[in-house]
Amino acid sequence: MRAALVALALLASVAAAAEVTPAPRQLTVWATAYNGVPGQTDDDPHVGAWGDNLEDASVPGVRVIAVSPDLLEKGLKRGQRVRIRGLRGEFIVLDKMPSRWKNRIDIYMHKDLRGARKWGKRKVTLSWKD
Repeated sequence: MRAALVALALLASVAAAAEVTPAPRQLTVWATAYNGVPGQTDDDPHVGAWGDNLEDASVPGVRVIAVSPDLLEKGLKRGQRVRIRGLRGEFIVLDKMPSRWKNRIDIYMHKDLRGARKWGKRKVTLSWKD
């Protein structure tokens, strides 16, 4: 009897933990890449739409992305850390794309023009926790 009560208590605590920890949210989007150079951005190529310095924000293992405005309505927000299936590390939302873009992210690749061109346009799956 005591073993059954312990098992029930254990199951209840596991179920409670599952309720507290929501599953990561996911979205499949188009991903392109951009560089911090004149011609690809506005007058200040290292500053994102919210005023963040994109060069200062990049740390080992964490890269910057810009998101289309409709993705903000779908739950992403400034400063949100996301993962991109198939890529290592985390990405942080610190820039917005123009409103003409929908269901799209842009990966910030500093001045690596060759890397951005090589990336091209791909469909990716983002995941994040609220």
